[in-house]
Amino acid sequence: MLHGPVLPVLSRLALPNILAMVAAAATGIAETMYVGLLGRDELAAMALVFPLTMLMQTFSAGAMGGGVSSSIARALGGGHLDAAQGLARHAVVIALAAGMIFALLFVGFGDPLYRLLGARGEVLAQAHRYANVLFPCIVTVWLGNTLISVIRGTGNMHVPSATILVVSVLQIALGAVLSMGLLGVPKLGMAGVALGQVLAYGAAAVWLLVYLTDPRRRVSLSRSGWQLTWLRFREILRVGGLALLSPLQMVVTVLVMTGFIARLGVDALAGYGIGARLEFLAIPIAFGVGVASLPMVGMAIGKGNVARAREVAWVGGALSAGIVGAIGLIVAIWPALWSAMFTSKAEVLHYAALYLRNAGPMYVFFGLGLTLYFASQGAGKVLGPVLAGTLRLVVICIGGWLLTAMNAPEGWYFALVGVGMAAHGLATAASVKATRWGT
Repeated sequence: MLHGPVLPVLSRLALPNILAMVAAAATGIAETMYVGLLGRDELAAMALVFPLTMLMQTFSAGAMGGGVSSSIARALGGGHLDAAQGLARHAVVIALAAGMIFALLFVGFGDPLYRLLGARGEVLAQAHRYANVLFPCIVTVWLGNTLISVIRGTGNMHVPSATILVVSVLQIALGAVLSMGLLGVPKLGMAGVALGQVLAYGAAAVWLLVYLTDPRRRVSLSRSGWQLTWLRFREILRVGGLALLSPLQMVVTVLVMTGFIARLGVDALAGYGIGARLEFLAIPIAFGVGVASLPMVGMAIGKGNVARAREVAWVGGALSAGIVGAIGLIVAIWPALWSAMFTSKAEVLHYAALYLRNAGPMYVFFGLGLTLYFASQGAGKVLGPVLAGTLRLVVICIGGWLLTAMNAPEGWYFALVGVGMAAHGLATAASVKATRWGT
């Protein structure tokens, strides 16, 4: 973690993460496939609710989870084992509190949000069938992802990756059985898709609690030592709390874009939903590299080796940009490789291809920006990447408003998505270069 060539170490740490994240992304693909079998209204409803689901994933695993991993890694890099133990316990408290708060928010304000995004009639009803099962139980997702982040902060990537893999398999299997009514189980439709996720993450949270209560772990959740202090909460929240703005901006960007596309009709919305799913496949890949670089950067900063921390960040950013950029170019050239997996409707395929051809070539910047965001978390310096996310949101809002006012061609909306990605990636790289790391 602290010595030797960066790329081989980072690759060894990133590989299990990437495999696990691809499995997690396959969950989203599988869900889209069997939701597509349920009907067009269900597919449109998923396009509306899915960004909110991803918001909870990115909040708990990427933003606050990054704050948890970063604080623990920096404590261990500085040789402060007791501090790392205390930070792990405080992370659990944050996860439970955040899960309950967001459950109340989504239950209370979900309907006005879906209506604001253009959901009406059966599409709105299907969105509620999904959300009314998942969001009241969202604490399972928060707790599971937070415990995974605790383990990642110690540099252990294998247990988190194996856990995510099992969760993904369980979620796919349970979601298919419950939603489609397989194996003699009553057909629950969209409620079954949500219930599959709740059950999978609930099982993961229980297993991880058992794992971390073993005193032999490098960082453990023993029954003693649960005295809570604001100092420990602040150490996590000063990174994780600010980092929450980044996925929030990302999801708000998708929601705003969804609102613009919804005006073009249900076929356009369904096609955009299929195309945008690729962005959420790119996220896990960049995430896999990013969360591998995070503890390497954190431990180097804790040790006082800023030069190595920066080297890890740039190597990770380049690796992620290469992988994600290649995927974007492939689907831009052959969009049917992606979109034909989800539907055979010509109108929906048309809009999905518009998205992929316009946004796909810009995925290289998306991968670069997201991985550098995680590296910045490791250094405890996330303001620059957060502001880069703000820039992307501003580009989408102003650009979408202008396109609507101009009654622009449909393809211009999807080109705007790519422009936003480029702005985010380049601004993040500039902020990392300009920000002073270390004390």
